[in-house]
Amino acid sequence: MKLLKTCLTIVSLALGGSAFAAELGDDGLHKTAWMRDTFKDLNEDLAEANAEGKRLMLTVEQRGCIYCAKMHEEVFPLPSIDAYLKEHFFVVQINMFGDIEMTDFDGESLPEKEMVRKWGMMFTPTLVFLPEEVAEGQTAAQAAVATVPGAFGPGTTLNMLQWVVDKEYEGDEPFQKYLARKLTEQNN
Repeated sequence: MKLLKTCLTIVSLALGGSAFAAELGDDGLHKTAWMRDTFKDLNEDLAEANAEGKRLMLTVEQRGCIYCAKMHEEVFPLPSIDAYLKEHFFVVQINMFGDIEMTDFDGESLPEKEMVRKWGMMFTPTLVFLPEEVAEGQTAAQAAVATVPGAFGPGTTLNMLQWVVDKEYEGDEPFQKYLARKLTEQNN
């Protein structure tokens, strides 16, 4: 069964993945159709995401990151993941070493690189999933319902996206147990 899934993933990438592949922007970061070009004021981004009925997701990336490339070349282009991101998420990309000014939920404005340092993030890619409401004075790092550093395969990524959309984090089943249960259900 595992071999069959691997073969299907390879065929899916060969046939459809390249049509969805992200281009590199002038900043050296991968750009996709589902990423939003905003003023990076997180309160405004959250309001816009909520107005569209979507969840705000921040993706912290850097130029030359092999793990970011893996996600953009092997995981995000898969039709099921690409469609899920488009339908359910408002995605704002943050350059770990960028100079673009951004404003956190707490009102502090800093260049991207200083904001990432303020949040204590050290790895790329890092996906940050925000709730629909952020308490006054909280930072994005404090408010996040999940922070996912690193690159993961399609199954883990899609299940994480679903876990966030379905607000499973509000229950008593941590993501690791949720993932194990979902993978067991999908393999049976």
